[in-house]
Amino acid sequence: MRASLILEDGSVFKGRGFGKEGIAYGEVVFTTGMVGYPEALTDPSYRGQILVMTYPLIGNYGVPSKKLEENGLPLHYESDRIQVEGFVVSRLMRENHWLSSKSLDKFLREENVPGIEGVDTRALVKKIREKGVMMGALCVGDHDEEEIIQKLHELSYEEMKLIDSVTPKDIIVHTPQNPQGRVVVVDCGIKYGILRELLKRGLEIIRMPCYEDPVVTMEEFQARGILFGNGPGNPRLLGELVKKAREVIDYGIPTMGICLGNQILAMANGAEIYKLKYGHRGINKPVKDLKSGRAFVTTQNHGYAIRAETLNEFRVWMRNIDDGSVEGIYHPQKPVIGVQFHPEASPGPLDTTWVFDIFTMMMGDEKHGL
Repeated sequence: MRASLILEDGSVFKGRGFGKEGIAYGEVVFTTGMVGYPEALTDPSYRGQILVMTYPLIGNYGVPSKKLEENGLPLHYESDRIQVEGFVVSRLMRENHWLSSKSLDKFLREENVPGIEGVDTRALVKKIREKGVMMGALCVGDHDEEEIIQKLHELSYEEMKLIDSVTPKDIIVHTPQNPQGRVVVVDCGIKYGILRELLKRGLEIIRMPCYEDPVVTMEEFQARGILFGNGPGNPRLLGELVKKAREVIDYGIPTMGICLGNQILAMANGAEIYKLKYGHRGINKPVKDLKSGRAFVTTQNHGYAIRAETLNEFRVWMRNIDDGSVEGIYHPQKPVIGVQFHPEASPGPLDTTWVFDIFTMMMGDEKHGL
């Protein structure tokens, strides 16, 4: 099928369609990961976005079976469905690994997501790096380009409150084999990798909708801590969640934020958030722990960052080695920490899974050393 990716600046990238025939709108972003496309496709933080893979050969190990589980959660998926609006690759591979359950093309068709291959992704990524992320339309089949460009000018990712489409409607409980305590997870579009790391540490998870009160939930279930998870969209639209995070900080219970959750905690303390030109997305992003002086390679997926000079009670814990942006914060008096990267590393390097150990120690009333 003929296909095209149309950007709001009028640029058109032609290619061949796969997955679902039709049209999808979203903010066009790129990730630098060479592997991990099943995890990336199912990451709820990509809701509202068209994802471009910089690595040229995608699909060469097919799509793994959801029957491969760890603690009752699928091992290679970050949610129960594909979350991206559309998928852009240079070359779609149709060979499958022996453990694959289906091809990538079939996976997208079943999930009603359009894809395009044969695109010069290097030129596309260069444009995004120079001009910044922008809205785009992925069209598989014949469509009116002028009409699409006009619609693109009417859309804004900045104005989309996307967490409403990924947060659960009711509380979900995940119980490990030998529970060692409970933790409340404020689900703004949580990755299953985060849940797997908590379950590994013997924590029963009370996964709550982001519009409910985490303090009330924590008291009701007698949980030891609260975790604000990742999620899609502009954090500046989440005023009510920020107010609830302020109450959590004041309460003094052990608390951790990851990605969007890190920004929510900072905003709850009065910090400002700004949008990065093209974001940090990939599995090779270097960060430095300012407390220990050690450097780590991390998995990241975010388009916003904390303005360091506006932090009040919080202190900067980690920095991005490439651009100096804030990658971690901590409260000097209270058991509250946050990281901008994804310590669960799904996909990605396992350098920073120890962050979950610090959170676990905090919930056990042990000194966390920050």
